[in-house]
Amino acid sequence: MTLTIALPILLLAASIPYWLPRAVVALRMRIFTRINGDEGIPIPGELVDASHFKQVYSDRAADGRSRGAALSDLFWYWLSPGPEIHQEHIEPGERYDEVAHTTHRILAVPKHTAEDLTRRVAGQIMDERDIRGATVLRLRDLMMPIWAEVYYEVVFGKPCPPAARQLIVDNASDVVTALKCCSLRHMGRRHRLTRFLIEKVRAGEVPHELPACLSTEEKALYLQGVFFNTAVVQMSEAMTHLMLLIAQHDDVQARLAAEPENDDYIHGVMNEGFRIFPLFGISHRITSGDIAVNEQTTIPRGSVLCFNHQEFHRQSFDDPERFDPDRWKSLPVHDANFIPFGVAANRSCPAQGMALTTMRVAVRELLRRLRFRSSILHTRSIPNRGTCLVIPRALDYNPRLEGAQLLWMRLRDRWEDVGRGVVQLVLGTYMVWDARRLRLCQRYFEAKDSEGDQNPGPRHHASACPFARRSTALNR
Repeated sequence: MTLTIALPILLLAASIPYWLPRAVVALRMRIFTRINGDEGIPIPGELVDASHFKQVYSDRAADGRSRGAALSDLFWYWLSPGPEIHQEHIEPGERYDEVAHTTHRILAVPKHTAEDLTRRVAGQIMDERDIRGATVLRLRDLMMPIWAEVYYEVVFGKPCPPAARQLIVDNASDVVTALKCCSLRHMGRRHRLTRFLIEKVRAGEVPHELPACLSTEEKALYLQGVFFNTAVVQMSEAMTHLMLLIAQHDDVQARLAAEPENDDYIHGVMNEGFRIFPLFGISHRITSGDIAVNEQTTIPRGSVLCFNHQEFHRQSFDDPERFDPDRWKSLPVHDANFIPFGVAANRSCPAQGMALTTMRVAVRELLRRLRFRSSILHTRSIPNRGTCLVIPRALDYNPRLEGAQLLWMRLRDRWEDVGRGVVQLVLGTYMVWDARRLRLCQRYFEAKDSEGDQNPGPRHHASACPFARRSTALNR
């Protein structure tokens, strides 16, 4: 009788890592949606399918960034301080044009300069790590110092001091960890970087002409948001996904290591990585006018559009869940459901050229030194930060020991996901509530209106859109 009772209990306990995290995510999404309301038209979805994704995304009326969407309060909360200065969230107008022009100028780094910079910094970080034996590490923790130093040098034109690198890494880590609901915000860490950047701007240590329309503090917040939040976070996340895919596909890794100068193949690997795990999960836009999708469907002004990039990247592909770099040999990028950096008509990522160049160099530098293996669950949100076993290429490592480490890694990751899921549920629910309470975005535009600002950006009004569906914008 005791065995009859104990066996089901043991089986239930052993199965927890395989069903509880999914149940917690589903509960978290229901709570988030309940708090945020029925805002947003999912695209692709019932109203707009994948075949019209690019059309709607590129429409000039899909130009609202923050004003008129309750979801903006949450994104501003996560990106603080200075979300009103963040290039992605500035409404269309002269201010945005000046800020965007500045970003393009700063990122206009010659290709060979960007390659040399990345190679030098990646090598320096790896030398600091001094990995001589098989080591388990978190890929995002490995990547973040690399991109902190790269973008510091892009902005300031000189090598990054260790203290500055730590400020940038602390800031970027806090932003991305809060975005994944794995921790609350620590504004002290973010404000320390802000104060550092204000001092740099005041001292005239930024060799680039910054937007004249911004105050000294706003210039510092602009640099922090664009380069030391978005650039560092997105590049670290992109490289974590890419290296984790390589770590979990031995044939791909072997070919990359054997053919390091094969640009066509590495481009295929990177494209496939961006397809499966795009830089953007969900992006939302507010319509400033009606958008005619087809003869039967018109999206009204004031609608909140929630573009699901990951879902779009999976439609119309053969076996979309399979990681297959060779699919890009015969598949033209422009003809595919594939917009890893957005579209030119709707604020495409200004760092596209530099990102592709520097990522390619970083991959080659890492694979030249190390072999990567991982057995963790790979999701787009990657809250585990990409646990990976790295082995020096010169080391003749015991295959059985390697297999045992990968088995332990898989089991540990599954059980970590149980506790992490509960933490995400609790902290995420609190942050969504707190963001709605603070109303950072709404209060900003209310203040602009009360000041009689003549150019606060187009005024978008969140209408009771008849096509609205429950948003999945928090599924990240």
